[in-house]
Amino acid sequence: MAAMDTLPPASIDSLDALRERIHAFAEARAWQRYHTPKNLAIALVVEAAELLEPFQWLTPEESAALNDMQREAVRQEIADVLIYLTRLADLLDIDLLEAAADKLALNARKYPVEKAHGNALKYTDF
Repeated sequence: MAAMDTLPPASIDSLDALRERIHAFAEARAWQRYHTPKNLAIALVVEAAELLEPFQWLTPEESAALNDMQREAVRQEIADVLIYLTRLADLLDIDLLEAAADKLALNARKYPVEKAHGNALKYTDF
């Protein structure tokens, strides 16, 4: 099992490949008992909150022009969010791409271009 940790990062070219890699990673460490939907949802929120830290105190302009160190910190936190989200979806047998496509279709109905274009109102406020 330790050999998995010493290999160079493998290319992951799809959500399915990512899901399989995360599953194998957790299984090799016998983390199944910790990876409950509740625990993963909590971990996901914690990681999403950590994504805010590199942006704390930056102006909008600074947040759009991160230096290399800031960008890498954001990159690492985004990866953590994606990993926990993917693991949670795997446990609950949710196809992330299908769920995203369904949600985009729903949002298109809730936010039609003619009402939503150029504003940030919630659909209930149109």
